[in-house]
Amino acid sequence: MGRWVFVNAGAVVGLVVLLVSAVGLGTAIDFFDLYLQKLPIEAPGGLKFHTLPREVAGWKQLGEDRVMSKEGADELGTDNYISRTYTKTDAKEGEPVGYIDLHCAYYTGMIDTVPHVPERCMVGGGWEISGGSRQAAVPLTFVGEDGFDLISIDGEASGEGRTIYKMRSPVTRGPVRLPEGVDTLRMNVTKFRDGGSERTMLAGYFFVANGGVVSKADDVRLLAFGLTEHYAYYAKIQVSTSGVETAEELGELTGDFLDSMFPEIMRRVPDWVEVRAGRYPEGSEILAHGEHE
Repeated sequence: MGRWVFVNAGAVVGLVVLLVSAVGLGTAIDFFDLYLQKLPIEAPGGLKFHTLPREVAGWKQLGEDRVMSKEGADELGTDNYISRTYTKTDAKEGEPVGYIDLHCAYYTGMIDTVPHVPERCMVGGGWEISGGSRQAAVPLTFVGEDGFDLISIDGEASGEGRTIYKMRSPVTRGPVRLPEGVDTLRMNVTKFRDGGSERTMLAGYFFVANGGVVSKADDVRLLAFGLTEHYAYYAKIQVSTSGVETAEELGELTGDFLDSMFPEIMRRVPDWVEVRAGRYPEGSEILAHGEHE
């Protein structure tokens, strides 16, 4: 009998410790205003990536969009994506005509999502990695009335008075905010070789997540799923081509493309300054830890 009482007493003590810990965790969550569950959030007007313009300054679509099968879209984990080829229209005489395959995919509300990246997907499709991955700068052109306008965001908008860039949309002609850190934008680049031929391809990508940018898949979770954020989203921006030889060349080609297309990409994700200020989503005021009106 004595041993039975002792065992049950130990179980009771363990239960008490668990209850106290649970209460402590709940108190900490309330005190620090933390959000362990994330709400989905979409772009204003429900704009999707497949609606990106087919032509912008210096670039136009080549061929038709590549649409995945249902099984492929299920594997990708989203139906908000685009796979499209663009070719340069302003190449100088004697220069090769550049092209890129653009792939963008949007995810929201999922805290355990693992991004699909070329190192996984292209190898699964029969390509071989040729050398390791490396980081490459994506230089953007901060010029002129039709280019970037530099503005400084106050504490209410950014929290730390950080610098935010805006670019004029080639479609609406209105200003569009770009993500924080875009002035030092980098992409992760990997070279691939076709296992059945000598053809090579460079593929690079970065992520826009909760108003910022990162170039590595491992960093997406830290950026998109911060404990103080009600909402979570991230978008993978990926480009690939056989038309360049080095990661630096791919970065420059991508920068040339984004000089025209970046504002349209950002119109298809939430404006995080508006989200943090409580002005977006409209009519969806947060009450407490993920509840809505």
